[in-house]
Amino acid sequence: MQIAIDGPAGAGKSTISKFIAQEMGYLYIDTGAMYRAIGYKALKENIDLDDNQKVDEMAKSSDIELKITDHGQSIFLDGADVTSHIRTPEVSMAASKVSAIGGVRRTLVDLQRKIAGINNVIMDGRDIGTVVLPDAEIKIFLTASAEDRAMRRYLELKEKGMEVNYQAVLEDMETRDYNDSHRAESPLKAADDATVIDTSGQTLGESVQTIVEFIKSRVEA
Repeated sequence: MQIAIDGPAGAGKSTISKFIAQEMGYLYIDTGAMYRAIGYKALKENIDLDDNQKVDEMAKSSDIELKITDHGQSIFLDGADVTSHIRTPEVSMAASKVSAIGGVRRTLVDLQRKIAGINNVIMDGRDIGTVVLPDAEIKIFLTASAEDRAMRRYLELKEKGMEVNYQAVLEDMETRDYNDSHRAESPLKAADDATVIDTSGQTLGESVQTIVEFIKSRVEA
């Protein structure tokens, strides 16, 4: 069984997907974390994010793994756990840049398909239902207003003790939305056979409940 959840940044895809995976015993594949890991490595190694060839070569030579640890699912880059380093606004923007590079996408999509080919999975990202898993049994396009999504991300970062400004987070969100939906390689869009669910005005808990009920109804059917 393959469940694909797509949608813009900050829509709650990762949190919701993790909950559903735990609830249903599926493997959760955080594709966004994979791109964040590549963006993080590019920043760390001072690689020009506009140099597609260098970023592509770096991605091909990188070892990315998803592992279950005492803290839940973690992402490892070249053997090191980078889970706590990849959620900053700077890394978010870097992830948006590297995810627009065709070679990087092909490298990570190959990895994602291999994992999905041997497991019951729930996978979230920007192009899962359209490109990565076009034959997924359940496809959801999860969205919310930019203001709602920015506030959720702002509160998440504040809870982690980070000094952030809501307006800056909102501007980053809007920039990512534009970049993700206008890139030439696999732009953000809902698959023709996806169910669009807008959670504007809902709390995260309410959003989780909405998606869980929808998925369970489809699986049981």
